[in-house]
Amino acid sequence: MTLSTNGPNSDLIYKGTTVTIEIDPHAGFCFGVDRAVHLAESLLQKDSQAYCVGDIVHNQKEMDRLSQLGLTFVNHQELENQTSKKVLFRAHGEPPQSYQLANQKQHQLTDATCPVVVKLQQRVKKAWETMINLNGQVIIFGKRNHAEVLGLVGQTQNQAVVIENMNDLDAIDFSRPIEVFSQTTSSLTDYKLFCERITSKAQSTLKINDTICRQVSSREPWLKAFVITVEVMIFVGGTKSSNAKFLHGVCKSHNPDSFLVSGVDDIQMEWFAGKTRVGISGATSTPLWQLQEVAQWLHQNLNEQIKN
Repeated sequence: MTLSTNGPNSDLIYKGTTVTIEIDPHAGFCFGVDRAVHLAESLLQKDSQAYCVGDIVHNQKEMDRLSQLGLTFVNHQELENQTSKKVLFRAHGEPPQSYQLANQKQHQLTDATCPVVVKLQQRVKKAWETMINLNGQVIIFGKRNHAEVLGLVGQTQNQAVVIENMNDLDAIDFSRPIEVFSQTTSSLTDYKLFCERITSKAQSTLKINDTICRQVSSREPWLKAFVITVEVMIFVGGTKSSNAKFLHGVCKSHNPDSFLVSGVDDIQMEWFAGKTRVGISGATSTPLWQLQEVAQWLHQNLNEQIKN
């Protein structure tokens, strides 16, 4: 393998005889996921086995790697059936009931909730306490069954109204006071459109909070700029990752030759016929090592294809 030695991101550029492969320098885990993975690794260095409630990240390869280190993934019912275990809460956050359960079952808890999500949970809880006195509503814009949203709704005694798209607006009583929050990984564009719509319909006080994580939202404009510099874009993401599907859509809208894969087994060599510049990026749940794995595989196979 020949690596370019030009520039600060030289370890992200793979130069072959005719094909150059570049990894998006802004790709890799977001801060919250990276922190959770490091906490899991530290926990497993001290003990050969630990339990994580739910998928630590929506990426099967990374989960397989952590499983081999001794991390077991369980659901809330399975957690309830265990006692006195080392337990990790993932970056997405948990509702208050999960902490109560961990305490009742005497689990040794490592809380890897992203600090951004922790602050949002606190704000949602405070807003709910205010809205109770005003006969108001707390609105969460996000995916109804997403782990982060479940944790946010839990701050409101499960009374917050979750809005996934414009078709859900009938669930809002616009005659009552409203305070709005967004899941941290929602599309900034979609959230803005939603806020414009409810602003036009509100009949009482309305407070809109900007709660989308900027580390996540900044990926969108960067991808728009990066994807037009390459001929083929390989976007690596887990099949459960809504962030992967969204960001791949961003790529596809600006470069039709953008393909979503979960690993090298999904790659089709005909995508690269006659192409000389390939880009690789991934979701906030895709580790850099997996992007490098794909880049190395492409570097080897594309050059072999050219020789033949």
